[in-house]
Amino acid sequence: MKNEFRSGCPISSALDVVGDKWSLLIIRDMLLTHKKTFKEISDSDERIAPSILSARLKLLESYKLISKTKLPENRKENIYLLTEKGIRLTPIIIEFSLWGNTNMREFNQIDDIEGLNSDRSYIIQSVQNGYNSMLLNYR
Repeated sequence: MKNEFRSGCPISSALDVVGDKWSLLIIRDMLLTHKKTFKEISDSDERIAPSILSARLKLLESYKLISKTKLPENRKENIYLLTEKGIRLTPIIIEFSLWGNTNMREFNQIDDIEGLNSDRSYIIQSVQNGYNSMLLNYR
């Protein structure tokens, strides 16, 4: 997959990778609910089409935000795991959640997320620690 960027701006470069409609939602599901398989990820509330999910997973893998491996107990099924680079998106996921919670309620029925009003650094560290603990089973 050819890596193409619109400019050398770091914001633009980041948006070229995760600024589409789906990439941050895929990372959200992997990070917060520990989804690992194609089927688990495709079962999100947003109903991503399989062809789009496949393309996004390949894109995220090409930029080393996720890695693809096989399940230890089922060598036929792929699992997708966030890399350290992908895990470092946690603050962005949390900030988007906080922003959406504060600013989008008047337009959409927003799900209540327990602990969202806690200290940001505590939430970020808890999410990262939880994901890293889950990763120990696969490395």
